Amino acid sequence: MSLLLSFEISAVTFRSSIDDAKWELEASKFSCRLSQVIPSFGNAEFEREAGEDLRFTLKPTENIHFSAGAKLVAEAAPWQPGISPRFIGSYKPEELTGYLQVKPKQAKNMLAALYKGMMPTFTSPEWYGTNESLRVAVSAVNFQSAYDDYVLCTTGLLPVNFRQVARTAVLFPSAQWRLSDASRERLDLIALYVKNDDSVKGIYIDGHSDSQGRRLMNRDMSKRRAEEVTAYLISIGLDPNMITTRYHGERYPVVPNNSKKNRDRNRRVTIRLEKE
Repeated sequence: MSLLLSFEISAVTFRSSIDDAKWELEASKFSCRLSQVIPSFGNAEFEREAGEDLRFTLKPTENIHFSAGAKLVAEAAPWQPGISPRFIGSYKPEELTGYLQVKPKQAKNMLAALYKGMMPTFTSPEWYGTNESLRVAVSAVNFQSAYDDYVLCTTGLLPVNFRQVARTAVLFPSAQWRLSDASRERLDLIALYVKNDDSVKGIYIDGHSDSQGRRLMNRDMSKRRAEEVTAYLISIGLDPNMITTRYHGERYPVVPNNSKKNRDRNRRVTIRLEKE
């Protein structure tokens, strides 16, 4: 029977049975998601997204289970007598979904516990507003082989995700348009992402200047900066037909040009990726 309803210290417990516990891996260059269905309750999900740290989410199908909050403890499996439980953390549910989000360090502690055969278990002092407490356990059955596949997936992740490269600003010193080594490294990451994501269809490059000097000279400087970025992206393999290059001089400052610090921010080229 998949749903185990037991009263351990007056608690209603949800977990997969030994026969039914399964781990599923969804693998790509953009994310690695390792999940387990908890029958009659919801899903337990580890996810490592490109450019991000590991996170864990417990996703109940109803958002009322953890209204009183929850504690997370790594407990010994029934076949591990004598091993003491380890406290991992305390959590409040997300307001709209009722999900429990576990921070990266604690999510890694969960993985380590599962690899040792222990069961990360969430407990809450009340269930459905009754006097019964709630226990939701993530099963370690069949975990090690799934974990090996998960680790292999993480080695193939891109170094960045779309959110990290969709909007980028490259800054320039006064009266300069040549790219620095740091700027080239940033553009290399953008190009790498675009080459791996076929849903990116357009790249918009906009050059800007501060307000120091004559307006026409500023417009010419913003043009040189934008064209320098465009030329570099094409030189490392991006399709020029994807790229739209524009330049605006001093017309669109992000901050007032009333200090050196602000003018440094306004001397920029922005790179914007657009998907389908």
